[in-house]
Amino acid sequence: MRAPAPSCGRPPPAAEVENLVFLSVLFAALCHAGWNALIKVGLDPLSTTMLISIGSGAVALVFLPLTGMPAWDAWPWLIASVVIHLFYFAALIEAYRSGDLGQVYPIARGSAPLMTATAATFFVGEKLSLIGWAGIVVLVAGVFLLSARGGRELTRIDRRAVGFALITALTICAYSVVDGIGARLSANPNAYSLWLFVGIAFVMVPYALLRDGRDVIPAMRTYWRRGFAGGALQVLSYGIAIWAMTLAPIAIVATLRETSVLFGAVIAVVVLKEPLRAVRIAAALLIVCGLVLIRLQ
Repeated sequence: MRAPAPSCGRPPPAAEVENLVFLSVLFAALCHAGWNALIKVGLDPLSTTMLISIGSGAVALVFLPLTGMPAWDAWPWLIASVVIHLFYFAALIEAYRSGDLGQVYPIARGSAPLMTATAATFFVGEKLSLIGWAGIVVLVAGVFLLSARGGRELTRIDRRAVGFALITALTICAYSVVDGIGARLSANPNAYSLWLFVGIAFVMVPYALLRDGRDVIPAMRTYWRRGFAGGALQVLSYGIAIWAMTLAPIAIVATLRETSVLFGAVIAVVVLKEPLRAVRIAAALLIVCGLVLIRLQ
């Protein structure tokens, strides 16, 4: 997104669209932080993933009659994204089973924007300015710092967890690029998003049942309401991101989504009454600086 030339009066339509996309993706990041906070109910990673997949799929089914179908050209990309999301959830589940949250989350979420920016440059042909690249790097640095909870020392580095975290980052990169292309070909990004969530639920339910069917269903019965609420927020969050990728560079949207960790930190401090450490303030400042640079892109 390029900064508009200075002018007097009402900004041109292009500037209005840029502002709308920028603010919408930040709102999507807030929704992402919200459903993550809502779904932290003490379930194991597999049950949590299945719960949110069923919730988002059910919410998507309700709204499908209102959006219709995406264009046929988008379907190969949509199907590819469903498959990638299956690998994403499988890798994320294994990463959390093997390693600590403070080890897995920064690697998975911090590495993905840099991978996505590189992939979008070489495979999609998107061009970012030096300011745009600087904004991505600065924001990612803030994400790493904030996600790591202030550089909390870990007793050991689990290679298996790190490996699955990197695979998770790679799948985030893959589905971001695939969905960006698919949404642009769909001529109907809202329909693309809803069918995507239906498809993810369609593959995740049998996957979870095959992995641990005896324990998954009983574990979710108590929390199904949170699953549907979290699913609604997930549909809204990623649906906005997919729409935004039809109007803005994929790399920029993917990076802005990671500001969800900043909103998550605010929720932790304000709602959960966690201490406001200096490192959180420093990380927040880095993220804000990254946002400013990205807006100037």
